[in-house]
Amino acid sequence: MNSPRTYTLKEAFAQPAALTMFFFGFSSGLPFLLVGGTLSAWLKDNHVSLEMIGLISYATLTYSLKFLWSPLVDQLRLPLLSKLGQRRSWLLAAQTLLCGSLLAMSIISPQALMLFVFFTFLAAFAGATQDIVVDAYRIEIAPAEVQGALAATYTLGYRFALLASGALALILADHVAWMLIYQLMALLVVALMVVTYLAQEPTRQQQKFASFSAMMQDGVIGPFKDFFVRYSGMVGVGLLLFMGLFKISDQMLGVMALPFYLDSGFTKTEIGAVSKLFGVWVGIAGAFIGGASVVRLGIERSLFIGMIIGGLSNLLFILLSLYPANLNVFVAVIGGENFAGGFLGTAAVAWLSSLVNKHYTATQYALFSSLVTLPGKIIGGLSGFMVTSIGYIGFFVFSTVSILPALILFVWLRKRVNIDANQ
Repeated sequence: MNSPRTYTLKEAFAQPAALTMFFFGFSSGLPFLLVGGTLSAWLKDNHVSLEMIGLISYATLTYSLKFLWSPLVDQLRLPLLSKLGQRRSWLLAAQTLLCGSLLAMSIISPQALMLFVFFTFLAAFAGATQDIVVDAYRIEIAPAEVQGALAATYTLGYRFALLASGALALILADHVAWMLIYQLMALLVVALMVVTYLAQEPTRQQQKFASFSAMMQDGVIGPFKDFFVRYSGMVGVGLLLFMGLFKISDQMLGVMALPFYLDSGFTKTEIGAVSKLFGVWVGIAGAFIGGASVVRLGIERSLFIGMIIGGLSNLLFILLSLYPANLNVFVAVIGGENFAGGFLGTAAVAWLSSLVNKHYTATQYALFSSLVTLPGKIIGGLSGFMVTSIGYIGFFVFSTVSILPALILFVWLRKRVNIDANQ
C-alpha cells in the first residue's frame, strides 16, 4: 500500500477544491436559517401563534433525516442534467428547487399559511439534499489528508451564509418587506447555481445495475453492510455510539444558551452583536486552526484535542453565572465557546469523512452526520428540565462531564481503528 502524501498548509488550502468548498459551504448554510430562526421572525411579524411557529420549526428535522433519501442521491442518475455528472446534477437540481421554493414563499407569504408551510418544508428538503451532495462532493474531490482544509473553507462559506440569512436578513427586515428579503436570498441561490455549473465534477466509479430494484438494494443495504464488514462486531457498534456522543457537550447548550444570556442580564442587541457577529468570526478562526491541526497533527489527535477543549469550554459559562451582565466576561465566554466549536467541527468533519467508503459517499456520510446531531436534539428538549432541577451551574458542569464516555470510547477505538494510518 502506498503511504499517504504529506501536504503543506499552503498546498492544502490553495487547491482549487478549497475555493469551490467555500461557495458550496455558503450554498449549504443559506437555507438553514431561512427555514428556521429567520423564518420565525417573519412568522412572528405576521402574528402567527407561537404554537404554530413551533410546529413549523419541524421543517429543520429534514436535516437530521436526510439519510432516508441519500441512497437516491448516491445511485440515481437524473434525466436531462446527467451530463453534468452525478454530484453537480443533483446539486443543481436541489438549488433549483430551493430557489423556486424561496420565491414561492416570498410571493405567498404567511397570510396563506398552509401553502406557505408546504413550500417551507420543500425549501428545507432542498437544503438538506444540498448537504448530502456537498458532503459527498467534498469527500470525493480530494484525499483524506486535506479534508481538514476543505472542511475549514466549507465552514467559512457556511458561516458567511448564516450572517447573510441571519444578521443581514434581520437588519433588512426593519427597513424592507420580508418578501424582498427572501427574493434577495433566492437571487443568491441563482449565483451559486453558476458556481455549481462551473465546478469540477469528482471522479468516481459508478456501478451499472440490471434493474432499479438491484440499484436500490445496493444503495440502501450496501452502505450498512459495507460499514459492518470493514468495522465488524463491537468495533462497528462502538464507532456508531461514539458518533452520537462526541459532540454531546457542545450540542447540549444550544437550546438553553439564549435564555441563559437573557437571564444573565444582557440585552438582545448585546447578545446579537457578541454571539451572532463576534462569535461567528471567532468560530471561523477556530475552524481554520482546526483544519491546520488536521493537516499537521492528523485527524485523530485533532479530534481528541477538539473534544477536550469543546467540553472544557462549557465551564466558561460558569464565569458568566458568577459575573452576570459583565460584557467583558460575555465576550470571553463567547470567544472561547465558538473557537472550541469551530475547531471541533472541522476535526469532526475530517474524521467522519475518513470513515466513508467512496462507493457510498452520500449515504454513509448522511447517516454518520445524522447520528451526530440527533442525540443533541433529543437532549436539547430535556435541557430546560435539567436547568430547573440543578440550576445553570449544575447544568454546565454536567454538560462538561458528559464528554467523558466519548473520551473513554475514543481511547478504546484508537487501539482498534487507526484512521491516520489508513488515509
